[in-house]
Amino acid sequence: MAAVLTACNSKNKEVTAPDAAAVTQNDTELYACSMHPEITGKKGDKCSKCGMELTEPVKQTTQKGAEIKTSQASAPFSADEIVNNYLALKNALTKDDTKGAADAGKALHAAFNKVNPDLIDAKIKADYLDIADDAKEHAEHIGANGGNIEHQREHFALLSKDMNDVIMVFGTSKTLYQDYCPMYDGGKGAIWVSETKEIKNPYYGSKMLTCGSMKKQL
Repeated sequence: MAAVLTACNSKNKEVTAPDAAAVTQNDTELYACSMHPEITGKKGDKCSKCGMELTEPVKQTTQKGAEIKTSQASAPFSADEIVNNYLALKNALTKDDTKGAADAGKALHAAFNKVNPDLIDAKIKADYLDIADDAKEHAEHIGANGGNIEHQREHFALLSKDMNDVIMVFGTSKTLYQDYCPMYDGGKGAIWVSETKEIKNPYYGSKMLTCGSMKKQL
């Protein structure tokens, strides 16, 4: 009888051990948003971009890969919306469109305000806050000064430095270029960020549209 009980107990242990492992695996498995696959988390969590549930299983082949996915899930920050609004502002200035620049400045300010800093990795959160505080001030000035394009361009020169820093710290899905105008601000020069290799100068618009050069790809 003792031999039979021992055998039964051993068999029960063999059945329950895999069940426990399965529970652990389910707790650590990551899921992605079907619309924004870079956003990952636990099944049922909400996508930080569109609000949809995370339903797509994320394939994890190595422990290192799992750590990377976990890091992305804890810091679902993308600079793309901020960059897009900056580019709209830049393009308005190249066309001497002061109202369009004001609208884009307001949209850029709103895009910065939408970011939840608590979702950014603690190691770079301070960098973001420093950049964002300065960039929002310049975007606000540009948005409030439709009709005064020279004032808008003064703030755009400072804003462009902030945007360059944003891209350097956080990256972007776009291919972008850092351009340079040597004549702006009495010959001190100023950079801007562009989505094209073609030079279209936002500091002088139609007066000297092709003045400047592409310095590097970001």
